[in-house]
Amino acid sequence: MHYRLSDFHYDLPTELIAQRPLSERAASRLLALTGADDAKSPSSPRDLRFIDLPELLNPGDLLVFNNTQVMRARLFGHKETGGRVEILIERLLSPHQALAHVRASKPPKPGALIRIDSMVHLRVIGRDEALYLLSAEGADLAEIMSAHGHIPLPPYIQRPDDAADEARYQTVYSRHRGAVAAPTAGLHFDAPMLARLDALGIARAEITLHVGAGTFQPVRVDDLDRHEMHAEWLEVDETVCARIDETKRAGGRVVAVGTTSVRSLETAAASGALGPFRGDSRLFIRPGYRFRVVDAMITNFHLPSSTLLMLVAAFAGYDSVMAAYRHAVAKRYRFFSYGDAMFLSRNDGSLA
Repeated sequence: MHYRLSDFHYDLPTELIAQRPLSERAASRLLALTGADDAKSPSSPRDLRFIDLPELLNPGDLLVFNNTQVMRARLFGHKETGGRVEILIERLLSPHQALAHVRASKPPKPGALIRIDSMVHLRVIGRDEALYLLSAEGADLAEIMSAHGHIPLPPYIQRPDDAADEARYQTVYSRHRGAVAAPTAGLHFDAPMLARLDALGIARAEITLHVGAGTFQPVRVDDLDRHEMHAEWLEVDETVCARIDETKRAGGRVVAVGTTSVRSLETAAASGALGPFRGDSRLFIRPGYRFRVVDAMITNFHLPSSTLLMLVAAFAGYDSVMAAYRHAVAKRYRFFSYGDAMFLSRNDGSLA
């Protein structure tokens, strides 16, 4: 079947969009979709708690986490004329240059200065498609973000960031700074949960994918063949590839924590065999895609008509996923970044 954008719409009451995290990371709910009931019907979802996750895993399974760290990437400043400017750093190119989204009443021109405070300013060097090339002359961008930046909460969270977001919009295992959005499936894991998994013999590995603001950009064409996927930088190293090979040969499953881990591993196997990969990926996973690496995944609920929902539908089956989303709405699950989680087994027709 040739799916179109309109096939991925679902109705979501706005009050189900989580605006703040729960008091405890692992206190969220978990909707499990673990296999078809029979050959002709979609999988039936099961209502669990995230603390039940170990029951869905087996000794010898390998969890693959995205260890990216969210930058304090949102900056506020003024043009020399006094107009307000909002900057979202998309990617650090060097200690002094970055690509960024810039919002202002009028687009700034090359050479323009954006003042962050009386002592700090950024210069507009030029454009790279929708992004601006900015330079912090004589200053370090990481230090500027540390001193003046804000946690870039997603656009559907209708409040300014606060002190609590500094820790909670970050996974407990984040290590490599570079993302403008959290790999939100990982937000449910805390130290006690990781210790439980270790004790059960469930292995862990880490990849890095720096989530970009493009993850929130809507798909603007109904014909998905015409959609141009945004690029994100990722790294899958030799150690991860070896761990996956060991897991597969021993009969264990590769369980990706989040769509970013799925995208990373499948990019690294795009040639047909899994191998180390470092660079940009524009891989667009939608129904019809045949997965090469990932056997199960943990993820949050995704926006209607988004590429992330398309990825999940490709992984666990379109009918099963859309039915599960309707179930989640009816059962009042919490949606999106600070919301509840899903556990999905692969049901895309691929050979194991």
